[in-house]
Amino acid sequence: MLKGLALTPPVIGRISIGKVVERNGKRLPEKDDEFTITSQVQGRDGWIHHPLDEQLRKDMGAKLRSIPVRLLFDDPDLSLRASYTMFDRSTGRPLCVGNGESCKRATLSGMQSLPCPAPPSCPLAEGGSCKPYGRLHVRIDLEAEGAPGDELGSFVLRTTGFNSIRTLSARLRYLHALSGGLLSTLPLELRLRGKSTTLSHRTPIYYVDLTLRGDTTLAQAIGTARAAWEARKVAGVDQGALDEAARSGFALGEFEESEEDGVAVVEEFYPADGEGQDSGGREAGVKPELVDRLRMKAARNQGSAAENAR
Repeated sequence: MLKGLALTPPVIGRISIGKVVERNGKRLPEKDDEFTITSQVQGRDGWIHHPLDEQLRKDMGAKLRSIPVRLLFDDPDLSLRASYTMFDRSTGRPLCVGNGESCKRATLSGMQSLPCPAPPSCPLAEGGSCKPYGRLHVRIDLEAEGAPGDELGSFVLRTTGFNSIRTLSARLRYLHALSGGLLSTLPLELRLRGKSTTLSHRTPIYYVDLTLRGDTTLAQAIGTARAAWEARKVAGVDQGALDEAARSGFALGEFEESEEDGVAVVEEFYPADGEGQDSGGREAGVKPELVDRLRMKAARNQGSAAENAR
């Protein structure tokens, strides 16, 4: 087995909230108020839609704001991979990945393990070069339509949105606890939600949530998950071994994101100088210059306090 190469879940498509558009000669991310399911192939006009995108919309032109899904793993940390991440904008190569306590950083002297103060306190994170970056791997579940699809292939939702990452993390942990760890057989649904804040100037912020489907109650969903889990066990499916294989695969490499995927990630989620809107669910409407002004104000206040203390 190759060392230094992380084995991540096989990806057969993407789930996004928006697209990259050309504006004033620059390619910039543009937010949207619905999901788009694409293949991994790009055309002249962007990512080519996956056949499931049209199938889920039911009616032509309908907004796609919910997607029936199932998870590949019982361990919530395997389905949602989240970290503070900084990329090389020119190559797409990950440079530093941390969790707020420690990080792995590529330096001229090689890979180093260093303390991670998180972006608000890290000098390398200025200008939005480092931000929370999450990847949620799911299976789109169309068993009701008689199309179970690839049971080990996943659709990946990438996001640098704090609201999406926090909400998905909380939901996964709550559902894991309530179901007795049976996340892989719970019938779930990705749902797009919106909210407004003062920093967004009252404009909607769209983020991703993970809920039970439709009118299904928690007790019904857990009962269905338990029955499905037992049926799979009788059939010889070893979910615990799959989780362990995935855990070991993630640990093989220093960084999970490849340079090949990193170029598209940088274009979509790390635009130069904070331009554009994050199509993966970032707090749209919060202008970078406002954040910079707040940081400068905080720095001035700290300086004034230091002068007064002398």
